[in-house]
Amino acid sequence: MQNQSTALTNAFIAEIKRRLFTESVTRLKKCVSELTEAQIWYRPNNASNSVGNLVLHLHGNVRQWVVAGLGKHKDVRARQKEFDEKGPVPLEQMLSDMDKLMEEVKQILNNTSTADLLEVRNVQGYQESGLSILVHITEHFSYHVGQMTYIVKMLKDKDMGYYDGHDLDAK
Repeated sequence: MQNQSTALTNAFIAEIKRRLFTESVTRLKKCVSELTEAQIWYRPNNASNSVGNLVLHLHGNVRQWVVAGLGKHKDVRARQKEFDEKGPVPLEQMLSDMDKLMEEVKQILNNTSTADLLEVRNVQGYQESGLSILVHITEHFSYHVGQMTYIVKMLKDKDMGYYDGHDLDAK
């Protein structure tokens, strides 16, 4: 029988996986599938990012925070390049890179212990516990997927159907 600490760790990791893989990555892929290459790299102004930049940024952020931070691998991120890219970068390559990264993330999550969640590490100049790393990447990923969703809705005048089949008014 699991102790409460292990049970809580397992429940937390399962929720991170659900929010990140089932919701956010799936929605990211749905967003980019709705857009042409030109729309993926469209920027309404210099202060805004394209969907393509956001995909590159999420890849860099997750690699830095989870693979390097939680997984203790070398941090190879060049953050500014994520935003400087004007594209086009082939969508197939970006999605393949994301899929490979998410496989690395799954392996790290599958091996994350309660002690790993409590251990503090230096990530992007911040002192972060494993727990805070996973909260950060989950909310950060969702935030940027929300931006992508808004861009798709703006360009395509289309509901994304994320909640089709669910009664969101259920009590």
